[in-house]
Amino acid sequence: MLSFIVRRLWQMLPTMLGVVVLVFLLFNWVGGDPAYLLAGKMADTAAIENIRRQLGTDQPWPVQLWIFIKQILTFDFGNAWSTGEPVSHIISSRLGPSLTVLVPLTILETVLGIALALGIAFVRGSLTDRAVMVACTVGMSISILVYIIVFQYLFAYKLGLFPVQGWGNSLGENLLHYALLPIFIGLAVSIAPTLRLYRSFVLDEVGQDYVRTARAKGLSERRVVWVHVLRNAAIPIITHVMANLPALLIGAFLLERFFGIPGIGREVILAVERSDFPVIKAITVYVAAATMVFNLLADLLYQAVDPRVQLT
Repeated sequence: MLSFIVRRLWQMLPTMLGVVVLVFLLFNWVGGDPAYLLAGKMADTAAIENIRRQLGTDQPWPVQLWIFIKQILTFDFGNAWSTGEPVSHIISSRLGPSLTVLVPLTILETVLGIALALGIAFVRGSLTDRAVMVACTVGMSISILVYIIVFQYLFAYKLGLFPVQGWGNSLGENLLHYALLPIFIGLAVSIAPTLRLYRSFVLDEVGQDYVRTARAKGLSERRVVWVHVLRNAAIPIITHVMANLPALLIGAFLLERFFGIPGIGREVILAVERSDFPVIKAITVYVAAATMVFNLLADLLYQAVDPRVQLT
């Protein structure tokens, strides 16, 4: 196990280096000269050159790339261009609110998706199964903007059950007060595609030979589905959850924007609107690193769920 982890971490290095070089080239070629953005339209040549020296953009490209790598390793990307706030503080302070919404949402989505998928497996091919699939198709056809507007109007404005916007200072207040409606909306949006996907995973296993053998031995349908089928269907479910975790940090920007949640997704949108490249580069690189780490965790969970999986 330890040798596998060390080998995978070693294999991540060239991949991560490729991501870093790609981000560096894109922001240097496509992004333009940051000195012009910071100096403003009325700045003179001397002011622009002074900004270039401060940023290190007057150095050769290999030197600039090395500066960028050192920023990643030291978690020090300098200050945001638009606000002057340290980029490291922006990421560390915005990560908590995002996780307050996304961790409960991911847990609820996964647990409900698995439970409903296994429940539908009992009645597969029936009218209930078809009705649920039609409902899922309808739910997937509705934009998340519609969910946000309708739920805010009904549950927050008309019924007054939740605040429309806001964020507090304590975890308990945020989780039980401000984050409940965003979590509810995120669950309403994501449960339909999740259920359809998990249902396909379960039904793929239901037709396998080991299931027919278990039934021939006299095991109850409940035990066959909840024990044998679930264990084998867990492999693609783990893949789906782990692959989506890093993207959720950025993908929840609509919820964060509409509800005033100071999270990573909202910060990315503000950085794009302001052309705040240090913030965008930092978040891009660390999301890529998180993706590789979660892929490693998925491999480890495969063996925990199914001992037949060999880590090589």
